[in-house]
Amino acid sequence: MNILVIPEDFRKDQYILKPLISRLFRRLGAPNPQVVVCQDPLLGGIDEAVKTDKLAAIVNDQQGMTDIFILCVDRDGALGRRQRLDRIEAEFQSRCVFFAENAWEEVETWALAGLTLPREWRWTDVRAEVQVKEQYFEPLAVRRGLVNATEYSRRGLNSEESRRIWQVLGEEAARRVPAIRQKCPEDFDALAQRLASAVQAT
Repeated sequence: MNILVIPEDFRKDQYILKPLISRLFRRLGAPNPQVVVCQDPLLGGIDEAVKTDKLAAIVNDQQGMTDIFILCVDRDGALGRRQRLDRIEAEFQSRCVFFAENAWEEVETWALAGLTLPREWRWTDVRAEVQVKEQYFEPLAVRRGLVNATEYSRRGLNSEESRRIWQVLGEEAARRVPAIRQKCPEDFDALAQRLASAVQAT
């Protein structure tokens, strides 16, 4: 089974989405799931990621080689984003198996749901935070010693540090898919349930 994940920006998201989606499909009993993250084109943000002409070009290019397409974007506090994704799904449903999901509020939340967090952090606060990457994900990396705290406070992360942090934490989180489903029922688990139906139909 070949799965293409379409992120709004693959440069960091791929390191969370690929291990999570791969492990999820294996737990769903998918036959030999091969998960690829779309890197061409670089959509570069939510506005481009929800343009149906951009998505149609990806589908047209990959349709013969892909069994399931999954568009994964951040919700970013936009309450109407699910409705927009529903319309996108409806547009493609006659052409291919196409799912769209918005992570509340960023895909980093899915990773955090699979990680051991500091005791003083309340999950309800993490889940509700729109800027979860800056407020929780990167600070967790600092606390875990994945980046120097002094350097981080002075200049933030460079691209190599970001790649390494997202990769380490993404792979670790993927080992706890059931916890992510439990903690993220409206988005990750909702996607998992729909994917389970698609796997059973194959």
